Amino acid sequence: MRSQYIWIWIALAGAAACVHGQWLNHATPGTPRTRDGKADLSARAPRVSNGKPDLSGIWVAESATREELLRLFPGGENNLGEISPSRYFMNIFSDFKPEDIPIRPAAAAIAQEHRAGLAKDIPLTRCLPAGVPLVNALPAPYKLIQTPGVIAMLYEQDTSFRQIFIDGRKPLDDPQPSWLGYSVGKWDGDSLFVDTAGFNDRSWLDAFGHPHSEAMRVTERFHRRDFGHMEVQITVDDPAMYTKPFTITINQRLLPDTDLIESFCLENEKDRVHLVGK
Repeated sequence: MRSQYIWIWIALAGAAACVHGQWLNHATPGTPRTRDGKADLSARAPRVSNGKPDLSGIWVAESATREELLRLFPGGENNLGEISPSRYFMNIFSDFKPEDIPIRPAAAAIAQEHRAGLAKDIPLTRCLPAGVPLVNALPAPYKLIQTPGVIAMLYEQDTSFRQIFIDGRKPLDDPQPSWLGYSVGKWDGDSLFVDTAGFNDRSWLDAFGHPHSEAMRVTERFHRRDFGHMEVQITVDDPAMYTKPFTITINQRLLPDTDLIESFCLENEKDRVHLVGK
């Protein structure tokens, strides 16, 4: 089993290798600075003309602590020289006691099957999208661009994107299943609430293989605490796989003065033939 978890780190190496973009020394306009010229991440969160917080920026999920990695990852620490993933990337139920995980027997069986062929079957190692909510926990940056009618999320991982419509439109009644679903959002005070549905059932909730069905609905609450920190509270509601909705909170940190770069998993991909699993 240890060798299978090592393959997760290998798969993540490509995702995390491009944390810094091609303009390494380009100062982002409007960034508050400390006296030494560094970005002041504890400054007030910026706002747009209508008074709402401006969520724009390049963000990445905060890494798990060394203790969390040792607890969740039997193979040890990440020694690849890249940033470590969030604990929720490894296991979305990392906050739960095993007996408290609201998983149905059929879903537990699927998760066990996924883990049996972990290195070979995890979608990321096959250059497939991470899906929601896993995409929020990736150890790879994304750019959030906020406009009055739509928020765009540009992911460095496989140069993919997501749209959150905040123009008052209603959720789709019968959407074509997709990897990232269909998202509509609205403001409640200083928090953006996003409702996403219309998923296919091919993505995993985490690297441990917890599944979801096409009936899954995900609600996200984005709250920018200050200039450099944002909370993303995520509630997963999938009655086909889980006995009740469950909620996690992924902390995100801003990456100032940098940008995304093009990244495609399939370009020169030579790892999959070496992966193990059923």
